[in-house]
Amino acid sequence: MNKKEEFLKIMDFRHACKMFDETKKISDEDMHYILEVGRKSPSSFGMEAWKFLVITNDELREKLKPFCWNQPQITTCSHLVVVLAGIDTLKVESGVVRSQLMRRNLPQDKLDSFIELYASHLSDTLSSDEKIYQWSARQTYIAAANMMNAAAAIGIDSCPIEGFEKENVEKVLELDTTAYQVAMLLPFGYRVNEQSKQLRSEFKNVIEFIK
Repeated sequence: MNKKEEFLKIMDFRHACKMFDETKKISDEDMHYILEVGRKSPSSFGMEAWKFLVITNDELREKLKPFCWNQPQITTCSHLVVVLAGIDTLKVESGVVRSQLMRRNLPQDKLDSFIELYASHLSDTLSSDEKIYQWSARQTYIAAANMMNAAAAIGIDSCPIEGFEKENVEKVLELDTTAYQVAMLLPFGYRVNEQSKQLRSEFKNVIEFIK
């Protein structure tokens, strides 16, 4: 099997798992691999404005479940990853933007110009925490998709969850929402039931070539 066929097999395996086998736990090595793929994911301007909370505490997951539409994935999964979108770190005045860009070893004048470009390009986005969250949360989806595919490559299931009460979940987690806010919940584990048939639109209906 060539690499293209292998990756398509991975995409066929991955699905939104609705019920996990509570008797099976992901090894530390495999979970670290999945999270490392998330860490290495690309982000706009290379800001990496995300954080991943890995929850295995049963009591805490039970507290979260009612605010996640009582979805069984929250408590049946092996590891529950809460994907956080950064807020303060994306503001120029935080100093984090400068420190992130300094990793590129740019001359001082080019570094200053890049920061000015960042602030100018994102002037509207950075005008409120709500707008920052909307931009930042979109970045986290890149990391989440990579983690789900990485998990599928080693036979581990996942399910991206947007169905949750954001403010209540943040309260349970005692988050400082000026720093981070919840973008999604991402449980990982092993399926109990056979995967249902994958339903996707035909290639011709979603792809258009413009020449």
